[in-house]
Amino acid sequence: MLAPVTHILPIVTIRQKRLLPAPGQVFVRKGQKVKAEDVIAQVYLTPTHASLDLVRGLGLSPDEAERFVQREIGEKVSQGDIIAGPVGLARRVVRAPGQGWIIQVKHGKVFFEIEPPPYELRAGFPGSVESIIGDRGILLQTTGAFLEGVWGNGRVGSGPLRIQASRPEDVFTQERLDAGLNGSVVLAGYCDDPAVLQAATQMPLGGLILSSMASALIPLALETPFPIIITEGFGLLPMNTAAFTLLLQHDREEVSLLAEPYDRFAGTRPVIVIPIETGDVLTMPREQIFFTPSAQVRVIRAPHRSQIGTLIALRGGSDVLPSGVRASTGEIRLQNGTRVVLPLANLEVLE
Repeated sequence: MLAPVTHILPIVTIRQKRLLPAPGQVFVRKGQKVKAEDVIAQVYLTPTHASLDLVRGLGLSPDEAERFVQREIGEKVSQGDIIAGPVGLARRVVRAPGQGWIIQVKHGKVFFEIEPPPYELRAGFPGSVESIIGDRGILLQTTGAFLEGVWGNGRVGSGPLRIQASRPEDVFTQERLDAGLNGSVVLAGYCDDPAVLQAATQMPLGGLILSSMASALIPLALETPFPIIITEGFGLLPMNTAAFTLLLQHDREEVSLLAEPYDRFAGTRPVIVIPIETGDVLTMPREQIFFTPSAQVRVIRAPHRSQIGTLIALRGGSDVLPSGVRASTGEIRLQNGTRVVLPLANLEVLE
């Protein structure tokens, strides 16, 4: 049976696609070295539109107001530029609400298309450009530690890693925040308090790595200006020991968070990158492999969720579980020494 894989690797050659959401302009070249904060590409996304009421703005009838329009259809203007007027002793005018174009003047109104600010794609982590992917982005390469999470809020950021959890099961509280963490990527535990995220936003942090989070905090987490990556899921879950141990080894080192949403079909998931220049570099394992005895696995469903163990044996045929469901199972020795039999569908391989 094929097994999903989560990568938690101490040092590996990392190749990540960095793509725009739509075709745009790429600024870098093949072989160029980039920093995490460098803008490597940009695109102008869907513009917004506004209706400017000349009648109300100028205090005239529709026909009279249209005679005071100073701009031509299709003309580009900047924010604050006068569109119509001045009129009367008060010198009443109608100004552009942003940079954009006049697309129509009709019935005493100016219909205006506002040019959005460009969407800027940043490298996300330091590395070299291995290849250019058309007008969409690049393939970026570096070496370092690499950890995959299960949820991200869509942001990208970096900073020195600061450990604020002494154990995998720690809870992230407001007392763990102080001014010395400004700009840092904080490794915390479980978070269920909105006041903690709000306080972190005010500092602000460079990023946040959580073992788990209350699902009620998802809307707030999506609005935070810095990246948040969750390694285990939602609910009170301790961080798996493989990820926790690896992150502890890199306290105060520079770390990058690419908190992309987990999407199996698009091939994206949130990742943590810690650049390392020396060491025996591993080859990135495959995304899916077969379950085999001696494989290190993580349990992804209750009652042993987030626990790590070793797959001792694959049980032949299909076992009938206590729920009455028939499923392929395996015998696992958990890190605490307990042996359990679990459905293979409740497991993933850690590499």
